[in-house]
Amino acid sequence: MSKFSKWILAIILFASIVCEMPTISAKGETIIINTKSLNVRSGPGLTYPVTGSMKKGERAEVLSTSGDWHEIRFGSGTGWIASWLVVNEEAKELAAMSAVSKVNALNIRTEPSLNAAVIGQMNAGESAVMTGRQGEWASIVKNGIDGWVHTDYITEIPQSEKRQTSTVDKPDIGSEQFTVSVDALNVRKAPGLSSKKVGLIRKGESYSVKEIDGNWVRLSLGKKATGWVYSFHGTLGAKSVTGSGSNTTLSSKKVTVLTNGTNIRSSSTTSSSIVTRANAGEKLTVIGEEGDWYNVSLSSGETAFIAKWVVSTGDVALADRTDKPKQKARASGTLNGLTIVVDAGHGGNDRGTTGMQGTDEKLLTLMTAELLSAKLKAAGANVVMTRESDTYVSLRKRVAVSHQSGADAFISIHYDANPDTSITGFTTYYTHTSQKSLASSINDGLDSTISLRNRGAQPANFLVLRENRQNAVLIELGFLSNPSEERILTTEMFREQATHGIYQGLLDHFDAN
Repeated sequence: MSKFSKWILAIILFASIVCEMPTISAKGETIIINTKSLNVRSGPGLTYPVTGSMKKGERAEVLSTSGDWHEIRFGSGTGWIASWLVVNEEAKELAAMSAVSKVNALNIRTEPSLNAAVIGQMNAGESAVMTGRQGEWASIVKNGIDGWVHTDYITEIPQSEKRQTSTVDKPDIGSEQFTVSVDALNVRKAPGLSSKKVGLIRKGESYSVKEIDGNWVRLSLGKKATGWVYSFHGTLGAKSVTGSGSNTTLSSKKVTVLTNGTNIRSSSTTSSSIVTRANAGEKLTVIGEEGDWYNVSLSSGETAFIAKWVVSTGDVALADRTDKPKQKARASGTLNGLTIVVDAGHGGNDRGTTGMQGTDEKLLTLMTAELLSAKLKAAGANVVMTRESDTYVSLRKRVAVSHQSGADAFISIHYDANPDTSITGFTTYYTHTSQKSLASSINDGLDSTISLRNRGAQPANFLVLRENRQNAVLIELGFLSNPSEERILTTEMFREQATHGIYQGLLDHFDAN
């Protein structure tokens, strides 16, 4: 064999070995999506563009695996998904387990996080079908509702051992009621977002449950009328013994105080006199509302006022504090153990600015916040969103969420505007000197990923920064008032780059501190 032929053979052999190394074949394996919505990307990593999405329960065939990512058949081509957000079909079938609650009032949550919304509860001895695991959380199905419970408070047993009279098999729907936890919730004719809207129900209202179909609940609306709502926008619980109407009265509504030393005042204003103070965990009965204040009944028999932004209207807040497991120490290069509040600016009747081409800031901030949240969760962070839909949240309530969750970082997402349409660029704002380091790190992270003019980290007097005891920044990601910049800001590619820059800035900040 000639010397040239030997060289060619060596090159071919080397190339074949290198091509095999990064990818482990997993051809034929079927996986099941184990999260509400999962992005499909063009490559194996969070920096690759999103090419589509898959819903919880959908199946896919794995073509290959690279690190923590699976290549799957998707549409007419292929795509990549995160392996930690799926379960293996065969493993799922083999592990037919039930989760039995060890405690009363175990919260069932929408996501594997203590800050996720509570959609139901389990009492001691009640069981649910266990559908998967993610870290210290188990995904379950109870009464047709998909949710998550913390494994510290359940016992796992094979389904073959559970009693045939299990409440999982025969849920007592008639004993349950659904309480709305968002400002306004559409009622639909059938279970699905494409179904016709037949009504609107409001926050705090409760209705009898007639039927449960997956993540949809059919409610009794009175006078033989019924309608379907999405279960994630409310909580399921036992029907109240008192009161025969479908709606709860204000006298049955309770609020939970979020922090120690909370002021309770004589009237609905911060300048009124303080009647008494309440500590975290205390529950107060609401007898009326005045703007951003609740009129509450005190144990002394007196009535007084407490601000809406310092209380929780559900059972979410303090259950989280009393049973919160210890976080693992953060490893360098990850966000494990950190709590990050992602604040999508504006919302509801507060549209924010409107771009030259009609772009609504409130919708753009929400899309950006959702993408950032997904990236931070993938890096191990515990993420809290101040809003997850087009709803109004007051500025003080946003700050209260930051305090309640004990945020390691509060990131408020905005887009800018100016009467001078020639102004362009992104800015990261802080108020207190303790916030400057975080603002600088995030601003540097953005500068490394987006091509807009860098206006720097600057001081500013925003309420969500000024009143915030946590490390907080507000980011203006560019000017919607500039037509050229608006076209860039509204692209998916920009949101990918910007959120990766914020993620990188957070990583750099916590690694340095």
